[in-house]
Amino acid sequence: MASEDRIVDKGAGWARKLLHLAGWRIRFDGTPPGCGVIIAYPHTSNWDFVVGIVTVWAVGIPLVFLGKDSLFRIPLLGRLMRRWGGLPVDRSRASGVITDMAAQLRAAQARGERRWLALAPEGTRQREAQWRSGFYHIAVQAGVPIGLAYFHFGRREIGVAGYLMPTGNVEQDLQRIAAIYAEVAQGLHPDLAAPIRFRA
Repeated sequence: MASEDRIVDKGAGWARKLLHLAGWRIRFDGTPPGCGVIIAYPHTSNWDFVVGIVTVWAVGIPLVFLGKDSLFRIPLLGRLMRRWGGLPVDRSRASGVITDMAAQLRAAQARGERRWLALAPEGTRQREAQWRSGFYHIAVQAGVPIGLAYFHFGRREIGVAGYLMPTGNVEQDLQRIAAIYAEVAQGLHPDLAAPIRFRA
């Protein structure tokens, strides 16, 4: 999708300045119109959320994200996370989350809204053997593109390397995703990054 087909939001100048002062560079030229799923990789430290949320403010994406429901029960933190677009998820009863989120994105798309759901496919900053596949199934069921957001701590760069429309061919799509991330991504702790594959 050509960059001229994308929507670029204004964002917050103070957030861009803060990232600049911290030595971070943003590589981002907007999102496709409508709704989608953005995944962030690799997720290897607590700093990922800090840098990521400030970047969201800097570029102005209309974003929501999922978080453990226990975090939302912490009084101040819970209010802040909801204000930032957070949606609590009970991981012990998360079986309907994929269907529900896909339905919400389809409904928002039908209303002509812009909404992007952000997820970390590793699900944790600890080393995992594979990615969680929820983001992929949400995008397939909703019929929306997947944005490939990345961190490169070596270059202090954060951005979106591209967008792809999932085909339903999981192996093929994961190969495309892995090829893109191989060029741009580096976590703060590279040895903790999960390989780009789903559970067999």
